[in-house]
Amino acid sequence: MTAALPSGDQPSPLSPELTAEDWRQAKAAMAIALDPVGNGASAPWANPETALRGEFVPAGQPFVKNDEICRDFFADLVLQTGTQKLQGTACRPSGEEWSVVAVEPRKKGS
Repeated sequence: MTAALPSGDQPSPLSPELTAEDWRQAKAAMAIALDPVGNGASAPWANPETALRGEFVPAGQPFVKNDEICRDFFADLVLQTGTQKLQGTACRPSGEEWSVVAVEPRKKGS
């Protein structure tokens, strides 16, 4: 099942525990990890103010969907309530920011 994506009142599509600042830092790491011309390496993020942190890892090669560049990813979040392992897809219209279009708990073995 795919999670509902963020509305204006939810700062992050990954977890309601992430504040707007957590998500800002996470999005920056996600952009680095998903960069289609990047080296495919993981990109960590951390917010010392909330002690939340995480990491994005690209999964597979970038692909084009609806005139946007998209890429699947894995995300590990370290939250107040514990660790959350997710998988999802983010897309980016040319010249714009990445947006998470689908996210769900990581399947076993992924």
